[in-house]
Amino acid sequence: MCEEGIQKNDITFVSLLSACSHAGLVDEGLHYFESMSSVYSISATLEHYTCMVGLLGRAGYMHEAKNLINMMSCESDSSVWRALLGACRVHGDLEMGEYIAKKCFELNP
Repeated sequence: MCEEGIQKNDITFVSLLSACSHAGLVDEGLHYFESMSSVYSISATLEHYTCMVGLLGRAGYMHEAKNLINMMSCESDSSVWRALLGACRVHGDLEMGEYIAKKCFELNP
């Protein structure tokens, strides 16, 4: 896209971050997430954060994913917490899973 001069937008980065998440490309995903704002002046949305939480969670970076949620520039909803809850299941993190389940219940009673 860069070589062709194609303009990038928020949807471009959702696709890119999702691909990095499913491929386990943590460093690349973090790089692209940072470049969204610093290079392309694109503000992260809930969808971008959810992709990043999924990326970090799948890679086992549970606390980093939780910290990212707590530092989001937009309000979190249950979708971003569910992304981390799925990672808790995969990695067997029962303590964080219980915390997140309570958080999801608070958001959707």
